[in-house]
Amino acid sequence: MAAELVCRVDEVAVKSALRVEIDDVPVAIVKDSEGVLHAIGDTCSHAEISLSEGDVEGCTIECWAHGSSFDLKTGEPLTLPAYEPVPVFELKTVGDEVYVDISTVLNGVEPE
Repeated sequence: MAAELVCRVDEVAVKSALRVEIDDVPVAIVKDSEGVLHAIGDTCSHAEISLSEGDVEGCTIECWAHGSSFDLKTGEPLTLPAYEPVPVFELKTVGDEVYVDISTVLNGVEPE
């Protein structure tokens, strides 16, 4: 599968996230505190909650429901109650366009 155009760079504000779906896979496009874009699975591994609705701080995103934080680079949970990582996908920018390839999982965690 090829990378798919999901949004424009300016559609995601610093310290925020945008939910997109690629072939029925929910993905959070997150711009961290440094302005770096990341693509992670949008579903918290603890509960069926959209991570893109959570708070972004530094290079983490926190699930609004139960407070689990995830590292945007590795997908690893940093706080309980989540203990399973979320997938991290390949993201590329071309000009001001953001592309994500969900077939390229950078941390080995397959999307559900």
